[in-house]
Order: sequence, then C-alpha cells, then structure tokens
Amino acid sequence: MIHFDSVTFSYGERRVLTDITLDLNEHRIGVVGGNGSGKSTFARLINGLLAPISGAVIVDGLNTVHDLKKVRTKVGFVFQDPDLQIVMPTVAEDLAFSLRPLRLPKSEVESQVSTWLDAYGLADHRDHPAHLLSGGQKQLLAIAAILIMKPQIVVFDEPTTLLDLRNKRRIMNVVDSLEQQAIVVTHDLEFLNGFDRVLVLDQGRVVADDSPAPALDAYKRLSREERSSLRDRGD
Repeated sequence: MIHFDSVTFSYGERRVLTDITLDLNEHRIGVVGGNGSGKSTFARLINGLLAPISGAVIVDGLNTVHDLKKVRTKVGFVFQDPDLQIVMPTVAEDLAFSLRPLRLPKSEVESQVSTWLDAYGLADHRDHPAHLLSGGQKQLLAIAAILIMKPQIVVFDEPTTLLDLRNKRRIMNVVDSLEQQAIVVTHDLEFLNGFDRVLVLDQGRVVADDSPAPALDAYKRLSREERSSLRDRGD
C-alpha cells in the first residue's frame, strides 16, 4: 500500500502539490492532469526521487525519505525518455547492470538476461548498441531493466509520449500484463481503459478520484473550462 499523508511539495517558492492525502491500493492506477498540474512530481514522490517538504509518503510501512534504499527495492520507476535510464553500451549489458546490486553468479545473470530479452522481443538485439534501438525498443529495454529487479510496484511517467501508435500499443500491452501494481502518469486517455482507478490533478490538488469513466469525464470538463478561459482572456 502507498499512503500520502498531507504531502506538500515545492520547487523553490513555486508550490506544485498541496496537502495530498490518499491511499493507493488498486492494481492499476492512472494519473492525469494538464501541464504543470503536479502529476509527474506526484509520481516521483512514490519512489523517493523527490522528497516532500511537508507530510510523508509511506510505501508498505517504509518512509520514502528515511527508508529510501528499501523503498527503491520495492518501487521501480520508468521515465518518459528511456535514454535517461539506459546506462550501458549494449542491450544485454544494460540488463545485466540492473542485477549488479544482487551479486548473483555470472551464470544466473546471463540466464536472467536471456529470459528477459526473450520476453520483450529483444533477443536478436542482445549485442546491439542500446542507444541505437528504435524508440519502442528502448522503452521496452527500460521497462525490462526495471522489472528484472522484481519490484512490487512500478511507476510509469508518460511511457508512450515519444512513441508511434504501434509502439504505444506494445507498451500498453506490457503494462496490462504486469502482476505488479502499476501507477501510470499519462496524457493518453486510451491507455487508462480497464484501469481500476484514475486520479485527476489540477494546480497541485486531486480534483477527481474515481473509476476511469467518471474521472476522465471530470478531466475533459476541466480541460474544456481551461480552454474556454484562455479564449476569454485572448491567450
């Protein structure tokens, strides 16, 4: 379980999230909101990439500030841009790098790497330069590099934004198939069909929290109101 307890976050003097209190228990949770709504900041608080300026985020009883190392073993984070996560020259080396903290025998590392490459359709690219993969392949590699560590929770920050339709569908299918709890920040509303719960953020607050249909209706109304307000101001 993930618990936000009166969480507030600011970048300098700019308030991004204000007094967020909620529990995240469902298997598939989507997070939507306009640009600057605080949704990416919300995601980064879950695995301790950011720390609240007040309040606390608790993951399975662990505080993301005081118990950061333990939290990171439980919560994997997939960035919008997979190049931010690819750290080794080749595909196989990048997956093997994720396993280093486990100090596994070389034979076990090679076995696990082969298994995950097969599972994500990357076996033929084993020795390929990782940064020369296609966008979809890079995102699959980034996801595999997180999942190979067997986290209990996976947070995705806009995982399909840089992808074409075919690769968007591939990533959506991967997320749908996960056994782990998945929290997905996205602008792609189609992604959220079949999710258990959707949060709508606006100006740093949760303004809707429901199953997908009513939550997304609220988000669309909010978007229409914002566009109308901009037209009225002549922006």
